[in-house]
Amino acid sequence: MTMLNKDMTLCISLSARPSNNGTRFHNFLYEALELNWIYKAFAPTDLSLAIAGVRGLGIRGCAISMPYKEDVIALVDRMDPSATAIDSVNTIVNDDGVLTAYNTDYSAIARLIERNGLDTASPVLLRGSGGMAKATAAAFRDAGFSDVTLLARNETAGRALAGLYGFRWMPEPGDATAEILVNVTPIGMAGGPEEHALSFSEEAIAAASVVFDVVALPAETPLVAAGRAAGKTVISGAEVATLQALEQFVLYTGIRPDEEQVRAAEEFMRAPQV
Repeated sequence: MTMLNKDMTLCISLSARPSNNGTRFHNFLYEALELNWIYKAFAPTDLSLAIAGVRGLGIRGCAISMPYKEDVIALVDRMDPSATAIDSVNTIVNDDGVLTAYNTDYSAIARLIERNGLDTASPVLLRGSGGMAKATAAAFRDAGFSDVTLLARNETAGRALAGLYGFRWMPEPGDATAEILVNVTPIGMAGGPEEHALSFSEEAIAAASVVFDVVALPAETPLVAAGRAAGKTVISGAEVATLQALEQFVLYTGIRPDEEQVRAAEEFMRAPQV
């Protein structure tokens, strides 16, 4: 067991509702690769002070989760093209006090679209309008999807995001259906006010072919469970978490683990926690 020591390199995550997914994934790989590093999740009470702490304490890496992916932009020094392209940040790398922002969400979503062979001709209902929704919408647009309806309660944000990618906007799903359902809201997220709610109706799930929930906590969200029960192709937030965390790990450490190590870290991340 690695003991804490003064020479350890620290990486953290900032989220309104932290999970142990990133903590388990990163720390597993640190130990497997014999790195003197440690990863810890935080729920900041003040985002600007938390980022100042990243800079002032020499914290090497910082993962950014909902709802801070856009608010953190004003607090960094540089924006990598991956973050600039969608005005959304999920990763900060600290190089001697200079904070550079990246986005590894986009590449994770894009890879899952390709891996699951999603048909670009299929209509899509995409629910959400925050920073993660930006990454998801961009990935679908860049993959060749054009028949996309963005669902967002916030009309200003929803219309703006839909317009940016040439999509339609609706405030609520209503009785709308589509081949592909994508949830990029906190609906179904553990610890939230809608933890047990479905982001799409049972009728919409029944009419769909693919159910994609970007929420990673819990791994089996109400939407994922309903999709599996209905026999649909299911893409989970746990898969997104693995892919984006892997790219964060590479940005922080400069090391790319092999496939066997990544698979073991993913299994450890998803294993029941006691």
